[in-house]
Amino acid sequence: MNEEEIAFRNEVRQFIKENLTAKLRRAGTNMTSVFADYDCALEWHKILHRKGWSAPEWPEEHGGTGWSPNKQYIFQRELKLANAPALMALGIQMLGPILMHYGTEQQKSDYLPRILSGEDIWCQGYSEPGAGSDLASLSTRAERDGDDYVVNGSKIWTSFAHRANKIFCLVRTATEGRPQAGISFLLADMNLTGITISEITGLDGTVEQCQVFFNDVRIPSANLVGEENEGWGVAKYLLEFERGGHNYSNDHQKLLAKVRDISGEQFSNNGLLYKDDPFFVSKLAELEIDALALEITEQRIKSSDNPGALTSVAKLVGTELGQKITELSVDALGAYIAPLQSEALEIDYAGTVIGPSNAVTTSAEYINMRASTIYGGSAEIQRNIIARAVLGLR
Repeated sequence: MNEEEIAFRNEVRQFIKENLTAKLRRAGTNMTSVFADYDCALEWHKILHRKGWSAPEWPEEHGGTGWSPNKQYIFQRELKLANAPALMALGIQMLGPILMHYGTEQQKSDYLPRILSGEDIWCQGYSEPGAGSDLASLSTRAERDGDDYVVNGSKIWTSFAHRANKIFCLVRTATEGRPQAGISFLLADMNLTGITISEITGLDGTVEQCQVFFNDVRIPSANLVGEENEGWGVAKYLLEFERGGHNYSNDHQKLLAKVRDISGEQFSNNGLLYKDDPFFVSKLAELEIDALALEITEQRIKSSDNPGALTSVAKLVGTELGQKITELSVDALGAYIAPLQSEALEIDYAGTVIGPSNAVTTSAEYINMRASTIYGGSAEIQRNIIARAVLGLR
């Protein structure tokens, strides 16, 4: 870092010191997936918005900061290492850039300020019971009726749909030609007549995913983003931000710090603390080297004007590396990983926990991390994209 960046880092640290309350810090510490406690995430969002820092990667004309990629990275890392709760990223990270690129002026003026302020919380209606990684096979249908589209079908694995007040979704508006050719991109209010939500309880006992049903839902045609039947291009552009917009290397630093803490408390079978066990230390060192390599790669990708398929590299390596780090945490905790202590993750929990404090989050973290190589496009899909679009293989 140069002197300007060091001064910026110090400014961020001072802001965190003054604004990140103990409750908000606990919400970030207790995160076991990409989502924090909903109320705490919104509170932190509003604090950042008042400072003008809720969407640092957005252009200044839309309320962003105008920071360099290095400053953006420093900012995100300082928040992560301070255990700040993550914001609801679907609006800021994904839909915002889509609207800037494809949206009408009316759509930009209606939605971007409310995403920036946290007034609107968006969920993503892509996957369906019969269309996940093969997203082009989706069947949720939208038929034009006057000034509306009438939508029927369902979406599944819709993150935080039970909390969101808006949804952006892919729908089929034509059946002729290639499957990708008849898809459109629509925006909708979650309170429209005909939309119902079924919550899905995860293996860790929490609700983050939902199934959303559409039964003759009327969505104004003014909510179409881009052209009718050309939503596939919009969807692919969005996936660049979903796959490459996330700072996996910052997540890894938080996870690696946890492994180091555990290794200083737990003993291996040979009676040594894990931090003194040569075999464990060598495995940890390998992961730290991989994390550093990914960090450099992410910075190169974010500095590119058109990262394109390179975002699949970040997504693939970032998610698989995250799984390896949580696996090492599980190994080091031994029997303490067995109890599922979901209640201890509640913000106001004041009871006792079984084993080290790290054991409270690691079990659920490990479970949630198994899904990371599926959502946003499976690892197999990412490898195919890399083979074709990055390596030029056929």
